[in-house]
Amino acid sequence: MDYAALYQKKLTSAAEAVKVVKSGDWVDYGWCTNHPYTLDKALAARQNELKDVKVRGGVTMWMPEICKAEDAGEHFTWNSWHCSGIDRKIISKGMGYFIPMRYSELPRFYRDGNATVDVAMIQVTPMDKHGNFSYALACSHLADMLDAAKTVIVEVNENLPWVYGLTGCEINIKDVDMVVEGENPPVAQLGAGGAPTDVDRAVANLVVPQIPNGACLQLGIGGMPNTIGSMIAQSDLKDLSVHTEMYVDGFVDMALAGKITGKHKQLDKGRQVFAFAAGTQKLYDYMDRNPEVMGAPVDYTNDVFVISQIDNFISINNAIDCDLFGQVNAESAGIKHISGTGGQLDFAMGAYLSKGGKSFICMSSTVTGKDGTVKSRPALLHALHRHRVWHGQPQGSFDLAACRGAHRHRASRLPRAAHRRRGEDAHLAPQQ
Repeated sequence: MDYAALYQKKLTSAAEAVKVVKSGDWVDYGWCTNHPYTLDKALAARQNELKDVKVRGGVTMWMPEICKAEDAGEHFTWNSWHCSGIDRKIISKGMGYFIPMRYSELPRFYRDGNATVDVAMIQVTPMDKHGNFSYALACSHLADMLDAAKTVIVEVNENLPWVYGLTGCEINIKDVDMVVEGENPPVAQLGAGGAPTDVDRAVANLVVPQIPNGACLQLGIGGMPNTIGSMIAQSDLKDLSVHTEMYVDGFVDMALAGKITGKHKQLDKGRQVFAFAAGTQKLYDYMDRNPEVMGAPVDYTNDVFVISQIDNFISINNAIDCDLFGQVNAESAGIKHISGTGGQLDFAMGAYLSKGGKSFICMSSTVTGKDGTVKSRPALLHALHRHRVWHGQPQGSFDLAACRGAHRHRASRLPRAAHRRRGEDAHLAPQQ
């Protein structure tokens, strides 16, 4: 097959491509760094021609053009699978919604027909000699989403890294309806954050000694997991491996320090497996055509059965709240929605079932405020079930709370850990 000829046949302008979108359609922008850029601008230019166009995305890295106009909500509705700060701004504007789901089940939403896609438009890498475009940094659920789409438009961005992966990480020109050569914007970056705080380092000092040589790591998003990653890079640990939902800069630090070999991994030996990635340019450069890194669909990376087959699996995540039952909330601050149900539950359960596995939840014991409010609550709506929480690490406490056991034990251990430095408060908190 002459892939180059087929490419030229399907090549068109962004303005022409978005004419396929009709009022009432469901349009899918993909995930994170794959959201379209030039196509988004072209669709926004058609705003006054359209009504009730429903657009899906997730972990949005920049404000979509379709959401910028004052009256954008009269024409488009944004639907986020997992909220970033940008998604929260769109929702606050009154034109967006969060769609509840467990991330590992997202591909099935599309396979089962529960998520209709009239038009899909995502950024991809340039085509290779075999006619394939790589999804680059987000294998995620994209293969199933594109399979479900009635029309598939790809926007080529020369700056996206080519990332090797399992089946479901590329799309062939044969399966594409239109190709648009975009403006090649730089790949959106997720800042590495500031220098670690004293609390970050103190908590990392508690968690890192719990990690054995040969362990397999999953790190969540945020300053604390990145601090732990940096500390591991400077430690004496060796022969570590990676199986994670999100690939972040901390893994690059470990890999460049020679800590990651994957030699003891029961599955995908020698490969660092992930569902999507976001970070700095250092991360993108490291991942580009690197055979040590392997993208995979999220229903593989976050599959509890897959995770449980890897010995010494160490799951490290952040949280917002933890109550006296040991239940963990990582989705909302009170009634304000923050993120979504990512892989925290799946990885905590997988680590629970892994031979030698451990799961760590890291969070601050107090919030920054006038009264220094304690984050432990009597009860809360939760994303991570209490029976899957083994260790609670309240930042600021410099202590670790073992959470296996009855509710009454947790109700005393968590406040004691959170207030180890506060003397008399430690015995009052469980009664309150």
